[in-house]
Amino acid sequence: MTAVAGDPQHVFLVDGSGFIFRAFHGLPAMSRPDGTPVNAVYGFTTMLLKLLSDTDADHVAVIFDAGRLSFRNDIYPEYKAHRPPAPEDLVPQFPLIRDVVAAFNVPSVEMEGFEADDLIATYATQAVARGARVTIVSSDKDLMQLVGERVEMLDTLKNRTIRAPEVLEKFGVAPDKVVDVQALCGDPTDNVPGVPGIGVKTAAQLIGEYGDLDSLLARASEIKQPKRRETLLNNAELARISRELVRLKCDVPVTESLDSFAKRPFDRQVLADFLAAQGFKSIVARLGGSSVTPTAAPAVTAPVAVAAPVVAQYELVTSVEVLEAWVAEATRMGTVAFDTETTGLDPLRAELVGVSLATAPGRACYIPIKHDAGPAQGSLLLDPSPAAAGPDILGREVTLAKLAPLLADASVLKIGHNIKYDMQVMAQAGLTVTAFDDTMLLSYVLDGASHGHGMDELAKLHLDHDTIKFADVCGTGKNQITFDRVPLDKALAYAAEDADITLRLHGVLKARLLAERMVTVYETLERPLVPVIVAMEAAGIKVDRTALMALSAEFGGRMAELEVQIQTLAGREFNVGSPQQLGKVLFEDMSLPGGKKTKTGQWGTGADALEELAAQGHDLPARVLDWRQLSKLKGTYTDALVAQINGRTGRVHTSFALALTTTGRLSSSDPNLQNIPIRSEEGRKIRHAFIAEPGHVLLSADYSQIELRLVAHVAGIKGLIQAFHDGADIHAITAAQVFGVPVEGMDPMLRRRAKAINFGIIYGISAFGLAQQLGISNGEAKSYIDAYFGRYPEIRDFMERTKEEARANGFVLTPFGRKVFTPGIKDKNGAMRAFAERAAINGPIQGGAADIIKRAMIRLPAALAAEGLKARLLLQVHDELVLEVPVAEQDATRAVVCRVMESAAQLDVPLVAEAGFGTSWGDAH
Repeated sequence: MTAVAGDPQHVFLVDGSGFIFRAFHGLPAMSRPDGTPVNAVYGFTTMLLKLLSDTDADHVAVIFDAGRLSFRNDIYPEYKAHRPPAPEDLVPQFPLIRDVVAAFNVPSVEMEGFEADDLIATYATQAVARGARVTIVSSDKDLMQLVGERVEMLDTLKNRTIRAPEVLEKFGVAPDKVVDVQALCGDPTDNVPGVPGIGVKTAAQLIGEYGDLDSLLARASEIKQPKRRETLLNNAELARISRELVRLKCDVPVTESLDSFAKRPFDRQVLADFLAAQGFKSIVARLGGSSVTPTAAPAVTAPVAVAAPVVAQYELVTSVEVLEAWVAEATRMGTVAFDTETTGLDPLRAELVGVSLATAPGRACYIPIKHDAGPAQGSLLLDPSPAAAGPDILGREVTLAKLAPLLADASVLKIGHNIKYDMQVMAQAGLTVTAFDDTMLLSYVLDGASHGHGMDELAKLHLDHDTIKFADVCGTGKNQITFDRVPLDKALAYAAEDADITLRLHGVLKARLLAERMVTVYETLERPLVPVIVAMEAAGIKVDRTALMALSAEFGGRMAELEVQIQTLAGREFNVGSPQQLGKVLFEDMSLPGGKKTKTGQWGTGADALEELAAQGHDLPARVLDWRQLSKLKGTYTDALVAQINGRTGRVHTSFALALTTTGRLSSSDPNLQNIPIRSEEGRKIRHAFIAEPGHVLLSADYSQIELRLVAHVAGIKGLIQAFHDGADIHAITAAQVFGVPVEGMDPMLRRRAKAINFGIIYGISAFGLAQQLGISNGEAKSYIDAYFGRYPEIRDFMERTKEEARANGFVLTPFGRKVFTPGIKDKNGAMRAFAERAAINGPIQGGAADIIKRAMIRLPAALAAEGLKARLLLQVHDELVLEVPVAEQDATRAVVCRVMESAAQLDVPLVAEAGFGTSWGDAH
C-alpha cells in the first residue's frame, strides 16, 4: 500500500523491556543521592538519547511489559512460570524508567494481559497497512517472525540490522515460518515445551521438507526415523500449544493510536531537571545544563571537560582541618581524582609517601605522609593556607583515617590513572577504593594500541600540556632518589598535577565513550576487571624454592655440556653467548652458507638464521639454539623467580598490564608467567615448581579451541559450527570435508594437515608458510588452502570483509565491540600492508578470545562466593585460568569454574572449558 499524506513514513518501536535488562546487567551498581539504585535508569537514558538522535523515524514509541501474566498463561499455566522475580535493585527503577521516557516526550504503551511483543506486533501490522516502514529496536528472537519487506529489526548492542537473511541464518527458515520452527523446538527461557528432542536445526529441516507445522503433524507417520516419528506423533498437541504460545498477537485492542506516536521535541529543561535529580551530571552537561544541582553524583557519571587554559591552584595539606575540608569538598562534588606517591613501583613492597586529590580542573592538593626532605624551599603554592606553610606533615594514621570514608563512599566517583596500582597501595594500608574510573583504561578502550596510554603522553595529546616528569623531581640513574626524599614544594607541584591532569583527561575521554559506542567495552570488560586483577596480584602464587634451585643447577650443568659440544664442533674455544664471536665461527671459520651482515657490520645470528642452518643439517647452530633456550629459562625463570619471592608472603606476585596489547589480551611481567614454554620438557618442569599451599590444590581451566570456535562464529562457517555442536573431532571433520575422505580410518597425516590449516588460517598463513610447516611443496600447500576455501567459502568472505573494514576505519571490531587498530593497512610497502591485513583478520579472533576470558574472570569471584567456595584466582595465561582450591572443595569449584567459563559468551558454537587439578601447576594442566 502507498502511504498517503499524514500517514507515518518510518515507525520506530522500541522494546523497552529489552533495553531495561540490557542496561541493568551492562552497568555496575549506581545510586542517586537518596540511595535509590539507578544503573538501569542511567543506561536506558543513554541508549534512548542515542537512539533518538540517530533515527530518521517520524513516529517513535517505547513498548513495555505490563506484568508477568498474559493470555498465554490461560493457554499454558506453566508459561514463564519458572522465571525468577526481577532483581531487588531493579524493581525501584521500573517507574523511573517510565519517567525517563515521559521526560523525553516519547509515548510509551503497555497493556495488562498482553506482552510487549504483542503490542509491537499489532502496531507493526498497523504501520505496514498504512504503507510505513517499521524498525523494531530489539534483538529478541521472538520478534523475528515479524520481519518482512517493510519490517526490520535493529540490534543496538551489535549495531546490526536484522532482515530476512539474518532470520534465515538464525532459524534456518524464512520469517513467516519462524513460528512453526519455534513450536517444534520450544523455548526453555519462556518454558515453551516444544517437542522433546527437536532442536532448531531439525525443526528447520522438517518445516522445509513438509512446508508448515500442520502438514508435518498430519504426515508425521511418514517419517522414516522411528524415534523422531514416535516423538512427533506423541507430542503433536504439545506442538500446537507451543505454536499458540510463540505466535505474536497482531490484533491487540490497543487504546493508543499509531498517530499518537508522531515524533515531537522534548523540553530540554524538563528533561535536564529530571536527569539532574537522578545525579546524571554528564548527561545534563551534554544537554546544556540544568537549574537543578544535585548534592552528589552516581558512581559512573563524568565531569564536564573544561577547556584550556586552566589556572592551577595547588595546596599542600598539613593540618587535619584542611584535610577534612578537602574530603568534604570531594564528597559534595561527587567526583574526585586521586593519586598515590610511593617509594617504589611494586605496590606490595612500596611505602606510601603521600596522596593527591583534585576536585575541579586546576584545583588540587597534596597530602604528604612520609617525607624526610624537610619543608618547601621557595613554596610553589598558589593558594596556600597558613597551616600549609610549616614543615610539619600529618601522620599516616590520621591521614588514612580521614581518607578511608571518602575512598569507600560508593556515591563519590574516584578517578585514577592506572588506578589498579593506587588500589593496591591503599589495600596494603587497609583502605578500600570503590566506585572508580580509570583514565588509562578509558584511553585504551577508545584508542587501543594506536598510541601509548601514559599520563604524560595523554596530557600532551589531549590537553596540549607538558607535565612535570618524574625524573625532574627524583633524578635519574645513580642519583635518583625516592619520592619521600623530594622537597615538599617540588612534591606538591608534581603530585597535585598528577591528580589535576587525571581529572581533566577524564572529562575529555569519558565523554567519548557514548559517542564512539564504547560504553559496553569499558563498563563490562575493562573497569570491572580491575578489582579482580588487584586481588590476583595480591594473592600471588607459591613457588618451590628448592625445586627452582635444583632446576637452575640442572640447566646450568646442561649448558656447560652444550658449550663443550659447541666448541668441539667449532674447533676452538669461544664465548657461546657472544653473537659477534658466534658469527665469526659460523660464517668465517666454518664458512656456512646464508650469512648476512647487519647494519653494524656484524654477522646476523638471530633465531631465524640459526634455525635455517639447523634445518640444513648443521649441528653447531642446532646446539646453540638448545643452549640459548636453557639460558633463557635459567635467567628468566629458575634464577629470577627465586629472587622474586616476596619475603612477607612467600609467593611470587606477577603484574598484569591492562592497557598494553593490541587485541585486549592481558600481559604479565615481573615476572612474566605467560611465556613459560608448555610444549618443551624444560618448560613443563618449571611449571611443576609452582605449587599449592598445604591443604590446597591448583586448578587449571582453559578453553578448548577457543580461537577456532571464534573463527567459526564470526565467519559463520556452517560446517564447522555444526561440527562443534556435535562435539566432533574438528580437525578430522575438516580433513574429511576438505580432502573428501571418511573420518573412520583416516590417515593421521591428513588430520595433521587439516589442523595446520585450521590454526594457520587464523593467522593468515600463506602457501609458503604452510609448506614450510608441513614439509611439502608450495604448490601442494596452495592446493590445500584452495580446497579449504572451496569447502568453507564463508571464511574467505570474512577475511575480505574484515580487511575492507580495516581499510575503511583503521580498526576492526571484536564480537564484543572492542576496537583492534590496524596501523599500516594502507601502507605503500606491500610487506607492511600484508602484515597489517593478517593482523586485521586475527584481531576479531584473538581479541574476541581475550574479551571472553575477561568476562569469565569478572563473573568468577561472585559465582564462587555465592556457592560458599574459598578458591582464589591466581593467574590468567591467555585462554587458561589458574586457581588455588581447598582440597575438600575440588569438585564443587571445578563445576562453578567450568560453568562460568562456558557461559561467558553466547556464540553460534558452544564454549567448552576443560579443568584439571594437581599439587603443582604442571600436574594440573
